[in-house]
Amino acid sequence: MFEKGAKSGGDLESAQAKNKALEEAGAIVPTSFEGLEPAIKIAFQKLVEDGVILPTQEIVPPSVPEDLSSAIKSGKVRAPTHIVSTICDDRGEEPTYAGVAMSTIIEKDFGVGDVISLLWFKRSLPRYCTKFIEMCILLCADHGPCVSGAHNTIVTSRAGKDLVSCLVSGLLTIGPRFGGAIDDAARYFKDANDRKLSPYEFVESMKGKGIRVPGIGHRIKSRDNRDKRVELLQQYARSHFPSVKYMEYAVIVETYTLSKASNLVLNVDGCIGSLFLDLLASCAMFSQQEIDEIIEIGYLNGLFVLARSIGLIGHTFDQRRLKQPLYRHPWEDVLYSKYV
Repeated sequence: MFEKGAKSGGDLESAQAKNKALEEAGAIVPTSFEGLEPAIKIAFQKLVEDGVILPTQEIVPPSVPEDLSSAIKSGKVRAPTHIVSTICDDRGEEPTYAGVAMSTIIEKDFGVGDVISLLWFKRSLPRYCTKFIEMCILLCADHGPCVSGAHNTIVTSRAGKDLVSCLVSGLLTIGPRFGGAIDDAARYFKDANDRKLSPYEFVESMKGKGIRVPGIGHRIKSRDNRDKRVELLQQYARSHFPSVKYMEYAVIVETYTLSKASNLVLNVDGCIGSLFLDLLASCAMFSQQEIDEIIEIGYLNGLFVLARSIGLIGHTFDQRRLKQPLYRHPWEDVLYSKYV
C-alpha cells in the first residue's frame, strides 16, 4: 500500500508509457478525450472488415411526445372527456347554473325553487311553478318523529353517529311505502287519464294486477280528517296553474276509493305527483317526451328526498342538543311469539 503522498515510482508507470504499451499490443489508443469517438469508430470499422461483428441497421429513436396540456392549449388535440355536465359550469369568472351566472341569481332574488328549476330542469320556470316547488319543500320538510325516516335518524343520532350517517339512515327508508310513491302516482294517474279510464276502470285494473294505487290511502288521515298539506297545494294550484286536469282526475279517483274505505284519501304523494304533471303539461315548456323522462328518472321523488333531508337533519341536531342516550326499544312494544 502506498503511503500518503506517494508518487509514481518510474517512467513505466506514466500514462504515456501505458498508452504506448497498449498500442504495441494492438489496441487503438486515442491521444486525448476528444479523440475517443474517432477511435471507437476506427475500432468498429476494423471489426466489421475482419468479420468479427455484423453491423445492424441504425434505429432512429422515437421523438418525445408533446406534453398533453400544451397540445390541448395549442389546439392540436382534443382530450377525451370522462364526465359530461350540462347543468353547471365553473370555468369562468363565476359559476353558472344552466347558463345563469351566480351573481344574476342573487341580483334577481331567485329562490330555492328557481335554483331547482335551473339545475334539475335546465330552464327558468315561471314564478308560479318555482313557488309551487318551494311549497312542496316547505310542506314535506318534516312529518314528526314517528315516521320511519325520522325514527331511523333519531335512533342513529342517539347511537352517537355523525350527521351524514344519521341523515343517510333516514333517507334509506324512503321508498314505495314512505315518501317514494310520488313518481309512481304521477306515472299511473297520467297513464289512466291519458287513456281516459274511468275511476272504476283504473282502480279495478290496478286491483286486478295486485297493485295498490300509489298516492291513495293514509294511516291517519281520512274523509273526515283531511291532510292540510293536500288542501293547501290544491288551493294554490287551482288559483295559479293554467290547468289542473291531472289533479282533478286524482280527486275523482279519490271519490271512488272513499266509497270503499274512509282512509283511502288522496295523500300528499298523490297530490304532488298529479299536480307536478299539471305543472309540466300546462306551463308549455316541456315536450311530451321530456315529461315522460322526468317521471321515469325520478325527479318527483327527488323533491321529497330534498325536502325531507331538512327535517332529518333537524332531528339529528335535536337529539344531540338534548343529549339523548342510546335508544333501546321497550319490551312491552314487541310481541314475542313462537308462531307467525
